[in-house]
Amino acid sequence: MTAGAKWWTNAIFYQIYPRSFADSDGDGVGDLGGVVAHLDHLSSLGVDAIWLNPVTVSPMADHGYDVADPRDVDPLFGGLDALDRLVQEAHARSIRVTLDLVPNHTSSQHSWFQSALAAGPGSAERERYIFRDGRGPAGEQPPNNWVSVFGGPAWTRVPDGQWYLHLFDAEQPDLNWDNPEVFEDLEKTLRFWLDRGVDGFRIDVAHGMSKPPGLPDMTNPDIEMLRSQDDDPRFNHEGVHEIHRGIRSVLDDYPHAVSIGEIWVFDNEDFAKYLRPDELHMGFNFRLVRAEFDAVSIHGAIENALAAASIEDASPTWTLSNHDVDREVTRYGGGHRGLARARAMAMVMLALPGAVFVYNGEELGLPNVDLPDEVLQDPMWERSGHTERGRDACRVPMPWSGSAPPFGFSSNPQTWLPIPPQWDTLTVARQKADPDSTLSFFRSILHLRRNAFHFTENDVEWLSLGPELLAFFSGGVLCVLNTGTSERALPAGTVIASSAPIDGSSLPPDSAAWVVTA
Repeated sequence: MTAGAKWWTNAIFYQIYPRSFADSDGDGVGDLGGVVAHLDHLSSLGVDAIWLNPVTVSPMADHGYDVADPRDVDPLFGGLDALDRLVQEAHARSIRVTLDLVPNHTSSQHSWFQSALAAGPGSAERERYIFRDGRGPAGEQPPNNWVSVFGGPAWTRVPDGQWYLHLFDAEQPDLNWDNPEVFEDLEKTLRFWLDRGVDGFRIDVAHGMSKPPGLPDMTNPDIEMLRSQDDDPRFNHEGVHEIHRGIRSVLDDYPHAVSIGEIWVFDNEDFAKYLRPDELHMGFNFRLVRAEFDAVSIHGAIENALAAASIEDASPTWTLSNHDVDREVTRYGGGHRGLARARAMAMVMLALPGAVFVYNGEELGLPNVDLPDEVLQDPMWERSGHTERGRDACRVPMPWSGSAPPFGFSSNPQTWLPIPPQWDTLTVARQKADPDSTLSFFRSILHLRRNAFHFTENDVEWLSLGPELLAFFSGGVLCVLNTGTSERALPAGTVIASSAPIDGSSLPPDSAAWVVTA
């Protein structure tokens, strides 16, 4: 880390999906008490910070991303006292706590939206959201052709005939960011949490709040979830940057606090705008998630992410999974091969300069779970007419101990999503006792990242070793990844870590190694 660099510059963030981490009260749903109970697991991993998915008051139509009260914690997760305790206990272990912030929309149960429904067309209450008259002779058609990210139209009609916009579920109405009341309320939320000791925010849909004048039609309404395009009027409108400048003006009063945007924008110049000195501190770059397990694809993703961050001299970010995408073990082919590739890619990610985000269960090598239809809860499943299964497969609860479900996650066998019995070999307790386990591997490489790498710049020096090998120097260490089908010779040096056993100086397929060459 360079002199004077902020704490987050090369930090390891551990993403906790609270419903799925640990349940302390026996209702089958994870909560903040469960997080506190397992903070020592995070300490032993060596993480610097937690990113908590939403824990604020919510009807849970989208598992917390439909916020009814942004300045309180839902009783499901233990209430405000539980969060205060988590912040205190985490800080005592030198672990910082960042929260999910959801500024694009609220819950339809939020008091503002309920007032808007009661007040009627033309009211000040409706001006906090995006209400419009419909098209057609009787206004029976939506105001435009925008589609919801979760499927179906992005508009819902209310009894008085008007329509309201929701880029996500119908229970998540979009706020009208042209209304100054909206930012005034967000500032109250920011200061509420920062004054309680929270260390910053991951900003949901950070490219989405501002809407273009006139709400023009989409030219391509058939866009995959979280895959915005350059000409998609729903996202990445220029006005969003003024919103981020407002958020940054508040965070600048709290020098310890970080902002990380969820930015599904793939043009580097457009992406970098969010990282200007008066906007976000960092932005999620998802190119590594989207890369194939192929040396050329991975090289391109890394180069692109570094280039995008360098435009504004921001810290790069790296992640291989989160609560919205398939787990990497599954994405890389599943089974033994998928796990081998996932471990190898973890070494690639951790060898890169910048902030790294590890999703809960990644350190156990968890795959997606093939869930039966009747247990699916993601709103995408219903809104797509049961054609899109949604994201539940990557959100199955963590296995902690024991030989049968719920594996210490809860005292209640009826967990919110079922845990497969074959995860008996993947529990934290089982892997902790096995020096060759994925958990032991993660502990080792996280420790080595902290102690063997000396990042001074966001520079990566590439080494050409052949078409199927990815090799680069970073932080004084050489990282080599073999994406081919046969063993390949490693450069001379001392191997300080590898994702698979190394016989002599040959790197097996689907594996990576860290080498100190001097």
